[in-house]
Amino acid sequence: MSSSEPAALWDLPEKPPSPKAAPSRARKPPKPGQKAKGAQSPAPERPVARVVVDIPLAHLDRTFDYLVPEKLHEAAVPGCRVRVRFAGQLVDGYLIERGETSDYGSKLAFLDRVTSSEPVLPPSLQAVCRAVADRYGGTLSDVLRLAIPPRHAKAEGEPPVSPAGPPEAPDTTAWARYQRGPAFVEALAEGKPANAVWQALPGEDWPRRLAEAAGAVAARGRGAVLVVPDHRDLTRVHAACAAVVGEDAVVALIAGLGPAERYRRWLAVLRGAVRVVVGTRAAMFAPVHDPGLFAVWDDGDDLHLDQHAPYPHVRDVLMDRAHAAKASLLVGGFARTAEAQLLVESGWAAPVLAERTVLRSAAPRVTPVGEDFDVARDEAARVARLPAVAFEAARQAFAADLPALVQVPRRGYVPGLACGNCRTPAHCRRCAGPLALPGGTLDGQPKPPACRWCGVPETAFRCTACGSVRLRAVIVGAKRTAEELGRAFPGVPVRTSGAAEVLESVPGKPALVVCTPGAEPVAEGGYGAALLLDGWALLGRQDLRAGEETLRRWMAAAALVRPAAAGGRVIVGAEAGLAVVQALVRWDPAWHAAQELGERRELGFPPAMRMASVEGSPDAVAALLEDLPLPPSGEVLGPVPIGELDEEGNAERERALVRVSRAEGKALSSAIHAAAARRDAKKATEPIRIQLDPLDLI
Repeated sequence: MSSSEPAALWDLPEKPPSPKAAPSRARKPPKPGQKAKGAQSPAPERPVARVVVDIPLAHLDRTFDYLVPEKLHEAAVPGCRVRVRFAGQLVDGYLIERGETSDYGSKLAFLDRVTSSEPVLPPSLQAVCRAVADRYGGTLSDVLRLAIPPRHAKAEGEPPVSPAGPPEAPDTTAWARYQRGPAFVEALAEGKPANAVWQALPGEDWPRRLAEAAGAVAARGRGAVLVVPDHRDLTRVHAACAAVVGEDAVVALIAGLGPAERYRRWLAVLRGAVRVVVGTRAAMFAPVHDPGLFAVWDDGDDLHLDQHAPYPHVRDVLMDRAHAAKASLLVGGFARTAEAQLLVESGWAAPVLAERTVLRSAAPRVTPVGEDFDVARDEAARVARLPAVAFEAARQAFAADLPALVQVPRRGYVPGLACGNCRTPAHCRRCAGPLALPGGTLDGQPKPPACRWCGVPETAFRCTACGSVRLRAVIVGAKRTAEELGRAFPGVPVRTSGAAEVLESVPGKPALVVCTPGAEPVAEGGYGAALLLDGWALLGRQDLRAGEETLRRWMAAAALVRPAAAGGRVIVGAEAGLAVVQALVRWDPAWHAAQELGERRELGFPPAMRMASVEGSPDAVAALLEDLPLPPSGEVLGPVPIGELDEEGNAERERALVRVSRAEGKALSSAIHAAAARRDAKKATEPIRIQLDPLDLI
């Protein structure tokens, strides 16, 4: 039997007939050449339809054969949406192809109806979705759910938009600042595949550079897909592309558009009305015609990882699409991930970066300060825990009529306090709960610390370990920092950006802009200074990617500061001897990425190895691992408990990691899929989460 099985095996009656029911009146058999009443005839040509049903069970991850009735012969086109009866129920599906015969020798069920004749699953998109499912050990139906938006009948019935002509080739001379930059855009303009990892210069107008790269391929009549982390980046890139290729040649895809508008724009891409697509994670499957460029900006941002099964990453999906379509891939950012470094070291992609002389002229001056810094003599600055060098850098920015950026790892107020001498956590004398600063003032003075459990204020703290009366913040939030800095710089406006209140831009006037990482607004003309506070809070996280992520967030903020020649300063609150700090001081993320990748090789972690995470109840994890045939290089780490333990030391959930060499990554994906299929076939009830190449390992 082929991979396609008939749906007749699953077409069972939902309820057996009652034995007390009256017998129905027997019908006369039809005469020779006469059809029975209600009978359907198969289509005259290619009557067998192979359908992918929308059921996310691994053991059903294949096509099923149905007959196309004669009345649906014209409407049932490959790639359209259909409704079929499966296991006694009507379910959605996609018609993959039509054929003359089926390998199954018994009777086949007919298609119930064609939901829409719009071919929303062309062969190119189907191949991409199948490759992504195989890469992550998932099912095709799960990937199709991510790739194809829900149908909106009104938007589908609107007349198609006429495609605009190819735009003029854009001016790409700005790429001459980078080594291999002109060669890369020349390859795009000539239609040759070229893969690059681009390290953007500080202060670079990177949306414009991406638009120029997209315009180079659009001028040849080919398509481009540009994926960015969030809507703020999307707004900037869309505006840049509209200026380069024209409003009619670019469309923005984002999940929050609403069903009608999202489907309308997606159809415009599918029908070839636009050549350039910009969007967030949802745009990685955009079905552009004749793609010539796939680009992802800031691939280290965790927003590029889809949180729905099979958990694909934008960078990997675009890499597979570029390889299949013989198109170009551009991975850009101010920093560089270990995964991007692997592409460079393997020779699959070329580095596009500026010479050191050009870099030094564009980068700000970076000054690290450890925890034993000299606090500014100003009493308000002392309250704000501000180093003297940071205090002076901010004052210089204000004197130059420029704003200053302050990056704080957490939002809100101080989550916890500790002894200022020995760092023992501060606890309430009444209930032993954690102490914290409540915020606000009392009689013009900051409120004293209070217990987060019982609310009793602590007016006479003394450390139980060393007897010190000093307190220090474990992590100071953005709002608290904004209040303290407001007192340190009276008369200077203070603005906050983070959580639900994220600013896109600020005017180029003196102001303190306090933000959390990733919420930095763009300042007109650049910031005069950036203060990166509490660096130890980012570096001290229990995460394999803590150093890489910290450098990425620092460089994103520092890149908004004016060059050193124009007085731009960056003060980072971390020890100068750390590799992450040195990479920032020298502005050399490639060096740090090479170090990070080397350490991953020694430890056997991604991307040097392929890894799968299996998470669920202890019994479910143990059963799947027992049924999982490992490749020769396979190794199981764990399982280890997740979350809180009960009184007996047991956890409700556990996680195990399975790792293999990169050469056996496909074998691991196939083994994971096969084990999940056997588990689904046995109708296992306990949920389990399987994820390949997870970002979070610790």
